[in-house]
Amino acid sequence: MQQQEEFIQRISSLQKMGCNAVMVQVRPAADAFYPSQIEPWSRFLTGRQGQPPFPYYDPLKFMIEETHKRNMEFHAWFNPYRALTDSKKNPNPASHVTIRHKDWIIAYGGKSYIDPGIPEARQYVVDVIMDVVKRYDIDGVHLDDYFYPYRVPKLEFGDYSSYSKYGNGMNREDWRRNNVSIFVSTLYSAIKKEKRYVKFGISPFGVWRNASKDPEGSATRGGQTCYDDLYADVVLWQKNGWMDYVLPQLYWEHYHRAAAFDVLLPWWEQHAYGRHVYYGLGAYRMVGVTHGPWVGTGELLSQIRDIRQMAATPGEVYYSAASFDKLTAAKDSVARYNMYYAFPPVMKWLDSIPPMAPTAKAIPSAQGTLVQWQMPHAYAKDAARFAVYRFVNGEPINLEKSNKIIRLVNENEIMDAEANKYRKCTYVVTALDRLWNESKPSNAVESRND
Repeated sequence: MQQQEEFIQRISSLQKMGCNAVMVQVRPAADAFYPSQIEPWSRFLTGRQGQPPFPYYDPLKFMIEETHKRNMEFHAWFNPYRALTDSKKNPNPASHVTIRHKDWIIAYGGKSYIDPGIPEARQYVVDVIMDVVKRYDIDGVHLDDYFYPYRVPKLEFGDYSSYSKYGNGMNREDWRRNNVSIFVSTLYSAIKKEKRYVKFGISPFGVWRNASKDPEGSATRGGQTCYDDLYADVVLWQKNGWMDYVLPQLYWEHYHRAAAFDVLLPWWEQHAYGRHVYYGLGAYRMVGVTHGPWVGTGELLSQIRDIRQMAATPGEVYYSAASFDKLTAAKDSVARYNMYYAFPPVMKWLDSIPPMAPTAKAIPSAQGTLVQWQMPHAYAKDAARFAVYRFVNGEPINLEKSNKIIRLVNENEIMDAEANKYRKCTYVVTALDRLWNESKPSNAVESRND
């Protein structure tokens, strides 16, 4: 069907660009891109809230399977508290949280939100996310920057009732930050208890706090910030290890007068606290522009270069994938930058034990060389995928050279159709587990074309 074809085209395009993970929205506004006993089918999927796909299928299961076929990670992206984007476009069924729990819902700026200040409401969101963690083979849970909503000028978020009930003498802003922190820590613990390997990451607004308000903040002049306006104390979460990665949205160019990319990148690096920091890049800024820093590919490529030179765990995420539909030159440039395999960086605090090495053999033929391998029987389940390295004409084996990886596969063999171009090919195979710990190399096997 059309939706499935579109996703396959999208994921295949991202694979060609060298992407090794995708963050896919599965819950935009207290609704679902999957069959759920808790929330209705999303209108963003079917055009009508509560209406399942026709012909029926499970979009989340399908997307995960297609992503894994390509040895890419699938991170399910949730918007935790947004409950209604437009009351005229998506009238909800009677079972929806906005109707069953009207006392949890706050209308603000033309949308409605679940109140983060109500403990039962927070637990409801945790339960929705954990339902997906338990039932689906996802690699990560990803949250965007919407905790408390972005401020609307001269309009106060109407949580006085929950503050009166649960404030416990705290000032309102500290109480709001505490509500979000409790949610983040609770969700992290729940995920790790259920499936330790499922990564948890958050993509906050790119400015945590301005230095004018806090000496620990960045030398920026952000109009709104994580800490002061969205009540998201990301630095606290990093310090306490409540996330596996943080993905700040650095959607500004170098030398931006209020929030420069070259100021924010080193600031976030200095606030990693042993967790991974990846960087959200604003590919959407390039679409349709005719002047300024985002014309052409220069700014984007310069940001990628900076990340690779300065970041301890270099990784960039493009927002959004659809932007590249109109950015052919940028797509080609990113593909050239990512022409060699890059495995997602290992998260040692989740798992640091690599699989056992496989045993390989090579079978030359007129069609090329068939490389086959096997894991030791007792350890076969430890390997999620295999990397095949090829070294030609006597060059030394060096697994640090990612340009020597010719294939990343789930199977136990490949046909190297290019082998006969060379006088001699030496192959080694490594096993990688779910969290990308890589085994020692297999025995080296050769094929000759003398």
